[in-house]
Amino acid sequence: MEMATVRHRPEALELLEAQSKFTKKELQILYRGFKNIGCSSFLVFHFFQECPSGVVNEETFKEIYSQFFPQGDSTTYAHFLFNAFDTDHNGSVSFEDFVMGLSILLRGTVQEKLNWAFNLYDINKDGYITKEEMLDIMKAIYDMMGKCTYPVLKEDAPRQHVETFFQKMDKNKDGVVTIDEFIESCQKDENIMRSMQLFENVI
Repeated sequence: MEMATVRHRPEALELLEAQSKFTKKELQILYRGFKNIGCSSFLVFHFFQECPSGVVNEETFKEIYSQFFPQGDSTTYAHFLFNAFDTDHNGSVSFEDFVMGLSILLRGTVQEKLNWAFNLYDINKDGYITKEEMLDIMKAIYDMMGKCTYPVLKEDAPRQHVETFFQKMDKNKDGVVTIDEFIESCQKDENIMRSMQLFENVI
């Protein structure tokens, strides 16, 4: 794999192979997809077509999502998702960031996926999910996909969805959901697990 002309050099493939759940060959394919036309999920297909530097900023991330959800407004959801991939919070997503997130979402255990989902919902990264944070994420998903659904979703559907989920998750009724409450609730409730797949389907 030729990387001599790439301004951003990914870490050694051996290191990424050890850290992720991808083989060296899969990482080579992912890198070519990352740099050119992609391979598996739609983000891999389009993520870095227009980014010869090997990193993606938030505006490009939002543009990619807008192409796939033209009938909705994907801006807010793309913002939250970008922050989940941007683990070092430097304002860009590198190949390494992308691979590690994708590794969890595609190959991770249920526990790893739920940890990743908790991080997405924990918008201010304080270790708790509030009802407002959950509502912000749900509204963002409904804004992006709601207009494309049939029958058309009611305007208060996100709030009703969150009220139901939050009551089940907030076991001690202290107004916040901890990661332990989140994981336990998700694993015990098939309806929640099915709903949790909604955000995975828009990765």
